[in-house]
Amino acid sequence: MKIAMIGTGYVGLVSGTCFAETGVEVICFDIDQKKVENLRKGIIPIYEPGLEKMVNRNIENNRLSFSTDLANNLKGIQVVFNAVGTPPDEDGSADLKYVLQVAKEVGQKMEDYLVFVTKSTVPIGTAEKVKKTIQIELDKRAENIKFDVVSNPEFLKEGSAVNDFLKPDRIVIGLESKKAEKIMKRLYKPFVLNGHPILFMDIPSAEMTKYAANSMLATKISFMNDIANFCEIVGADITSVRRGIGSDDRIGNKFLYAGTGYGGSCFPKDVQALIKTADENNYSLEILKAVERVNNKQKSVLYNKLYDYFNGNLKDKNIAIWGLSFKPNTDDMREAPSLVLIKKLLNVGAKIKAFDPVAMEEAKSILGNKIQFTENKSDALKDADALLLVTEWNEFRLLNLKEMKQLMRKYVIFDGRNIYEPEEIKNNGFDYFGIGR
Repeated sequence: MKIAMIGTGYVGLVSGTCFAETGVEVICFDIDQKKVENLRKGIIPIYEPGLEKMVNRNIENNRLSFSTDLANNLKGIQVVFNAVGTPPDEDGSADLKYVLQVAKEVGQKMEDYLVFVTKSTVPIGTAEKVKKTIQIELDKRAENIKFDVVSNPEFLKEGSAVNDFLKPDRIVIGLESKKAEKIMKRLYKPFVLNGHPILFMDIPSAEMTKYAANSMLATKISFMNDIANFCEIVGADITSVRRGIGSDDRIGNKFLYAGTGYGGSCFPKDVQALIKTADENNYSLEILKAVERVNNKQKSVLYNKLYDYFNGNLKDKNIAIWGLSFKPNTDDMREAPSLVLIKKLLNVGAKIKAFDPVAMEEAKSILGNKIQFTENKSDALKDADALLLVTEWNEFRLLNLKEMKQLMRKYVIFDGRNIYEPEEIKNNGFDYFGIGR
């Protein structure tokens, strides 16, 4: 089988590479010539554990290739995956211009039946727009070429995306024809040998499933952050509360960790897009609007604690920040809580030293020389008036408190992910502040 993957961003590159790993011939397309040239050399643009080796292995075995020329490479392609970006517009709605541009180009150049699969996260109703766009181009050419449109949302977690694709919990496919179902079933067969299902459904339901899944997870995060803030007021400990409710099978123990709010490329824009789609259909998703409000507020929680600790006097204070990416095992800085924190600190004249194991270059491209980036976590602590733990990378989990006392000017830790034991920190002469503790 030969397939095309349009877009070599996070979703497209991981998906295309994993398909190639099963023996499928995959051509990945992107309009960025420099990016394609680097990919041909095995230089990947994102940090994702295990991906680089897999890309290189499949390039060497001639199962994975990269090109900028979609128009002249559609011959023999049975399935086209559209994995281009859907960035949010100013009003929060998903911008479909890239999705529809790909559909238009395919309609202009396709020669035989193919399945056009939307992999990008798109609003309910997008499949109809895609179908119409392709058909308009075929009509212009006076071509009577059959095609099917399929919705196949991705459920990849940054930091474990390769494993998520190779061993999925479920595969969701929305379609309208048995022919498309047969092709998609054949393509995904190697990935469901673990017994997990392919869930075939109508297209609007598949489109909704993606948004509903991410919105549910975002809701759990905001709920726990809201409860954590209340725990501080009434003297409860959110870590104990988490264990207490997480042991209930009806609730489960995942996504129950309080922190500084969610970020990344998915949750913020998907929650916004679903809210906007509902508004356009004269329905108000009140719970999700609250989820978004809570999350935006939560991104300031560490700053507020720091501000109170120093009685509002943060000018010229040396602040150490550990962790910049929105979560561990990725270099993704999109909607990262660290950016909100850093902006607030800079606005009041604080001086910042920061370290992240992977996201430093990405952070530098956003922040420039506004803060100091250090070579390691210890350098960030030199003469620090406070340490703020923002991203829970593994190398931050065990503290050398004796060394930290030698490096820091003032002994206080603000634990934005509740990964430390308060009593241990306090018994070693530090002040400690967590979230909901």
